[in-house]
Amino acid sequence: MDLVDDGDTSRAGRVRRRRRSRVLSRYAGRPIRLIWRYVARHKFAHSVVLLSVVAAVGCALASQYGIRNLIDALASGRAHPQNVVRAFAVLVVLILADNLFWRVAGWISARTFVAVTGDIRREMFDYLAGHAPSFFSDKQPGVLSSRISATANAVYVLENTVAWTALPPSLTVIGAIAMVAAVSVPMSLTLVGISAVLAFCLFLLARKGTARHEAFAKQAASVDGELVDVIGNMGLVRAFCAVFPERRRFDGQLAAENDARKRSLLYLEKLRLLHAVATSILSACVLGWTVWLWSIDQATTGDVVLIGSLGFSILHGSRDIAVAFVDLTQHVARLGEASETLLIPHSMPEPTKAAPLEVRRAMVDFENVTFAYPGRRAVLNSLNLHIEAGERVGLVGPSGAGKSTVLALLQHFYEPGSGTVRISGQDIAHVTVQSLQAALSIVPQDVTLLHRSLLENIRYGCPDASEADVRRACQDAHCLEFIAALPEGLETISGDRGAKLSGGQRQRIAIARAILKDSPILLLDEATSALDTASEIAIQSALERLMKNRTVIAIAHRLSTLQSFDRIVVLNRGRVVQQGSPAQLATVPGIYRDTLARQIKRTPAPRPDLM
Repeated sequence: MDLVDDGDTSRAGRVRRRRRSRVLSRYAGRPIRLIWRYVARHKFAHSVVLLSVVAAVGCALASQYGIRNLIDALASGRAHPQNVVRAFAVLVVLILADNLFWRVAGWISARTFVAVTGDIRREMFDYLAGHAPSFFSDKQPGVLSSRISATANAVYVLENTVAWTALPPSLTVIGAIAMVAAVSVPMSLTLVGISAVLAFCLFLLARKGTARHEAFAKQAASVDGELVDVIGNMGLVRAFCAVFPERRRFDGQLAAENDARKRSLLYLEKLRLLHAVATSILSACVLGWTVWLWSIDQATTGDVVLIGSLGFSILHGSRDIAVAFVDLTQHVARLGEASETLLIPHSMPEPTKAAPLEVRRAMVDFENVTFAYPGRRAVLNSLNLHIEAGERVGLVGPSGAGKSTVLALLQHFYEPGSGTVRISGQDIAHVTVQSLQAALSIVPQDVTLLHRSLLENIRYGCPDASEADVRRACQDAHCLEFIAALPEGLETISGDRGAKLSGGQRQRIAIARAILKDSPILLLDEATSALDTASEIAIQSALERLMKNRTVIAIAHRLSTLQSFDRIVVLNRGRVVQQGSPAQLATVPGIYRDTLARQIKRTPAPRPDLM
């Protein structure tokens, strides 16, 4: 099974990805099944680790029996040195084998456990990327990213805890009890019964603490999300003198997290204390029982040493089991909480029979489309809109009229409540996501850049483009000049979301990115809003070249940018209330003419000294 979307756009590849998404969603809130999913991918390596640990523990236990034989051989005196040499040789071999098996287990686990965490991160990111945009609008980025890391780290810690903290003492206790049977079967059976009762009690108590561990996991993720949110908006925080209020807010969140962590850890300590008292009493009783057997000549001196050694092994081993068990409970709870957040079913999965979008003529149709955001009134009401291939259409209207929603539905960010959105006559709800995205280029109002080089950002939609192609796109977008002035040119890192660039520079980068992508349908969402008048005039030529031979849908509050368009569509309360050419609407009473008049009135007359 593939781990990530490897670029396979074939039908078989899409079927595999859909099947993988459906399977992953079944693991939400089921941490043990989720762990087994990834462990099963490396069965042989995990089997080697398991067998090596079993062999190492077996050798360690056999070493204690070897010490018992050596003591009994020494008791026979110097008359039989061959018995001493034989017991000594066996003990040395067991000690060497013990160390060798541990090193084999460590070597294999170093590769395997890391591979498992890589598998988890890749699949979790792949699944997360398949969520609809509405999923991300309701979640903090820091919370989601921390949960991906928490899921992988929890599995890594769980594997290490099982391999090195839980499994060895468990095997030691089982083996030690079995070896006690060589001295006294009743004693061994008694230990089995007491250990079973103790383990069952610990299991029940540990389950009662799950809610505390889950509460801590949620609070920790919330603190991570708050940190990312504040750090990502530090400019806003400083601009409004909110550093101290944010500190107080963070202190409150941190106090809540610390309180949740304390409740979780104290509950674990109670379990450890209960176990420590029980095992101490048990070990003392077993040792006293053995001394009594020796006193009635039913056990040798070596048996007393062996039982004493095994008693301490059981004591320390069961203590380690308790520590590991309660730690495992905490990490399983954290894994369950993280997986429950990440692996909720996709709200807009790609249809099983989705076909690639074929853009023969890039026309767009909204047919009786109604849409409302969750918990809000309808934004679009039976919207009907036809845009011909190659037509330039500007969307105008008051805030909340539905302009941005039209672009969002065209990109299939949301499912319409009713009606159909079509491109080239095909319902976009039944086409593949990748083919739809390839048909659209967008220059948004709030340009987002990745924390990478400008070169990578510009060719984000066309990763195979040559640097020469990138430079031509930059030249057409009138951004080559300011890029050349940067210390590292196209290799300059843009900063977090493009923080190192001005708003106008980011929009020019976005235009260059759209030019390079060369999609048949172009969406402009206030594409020149961050530009001053002089820059806007300079970039209009770039937009003209970008819009040539494309279907264009543009949102613009500055109506001067739409004067060369074929048609203006005026929206109000989710309906088309006016449409026509800019010249026609300028003479017809309505929203367009009123807005145009206000903007002309606000525009200052040109100064003679600047003409």
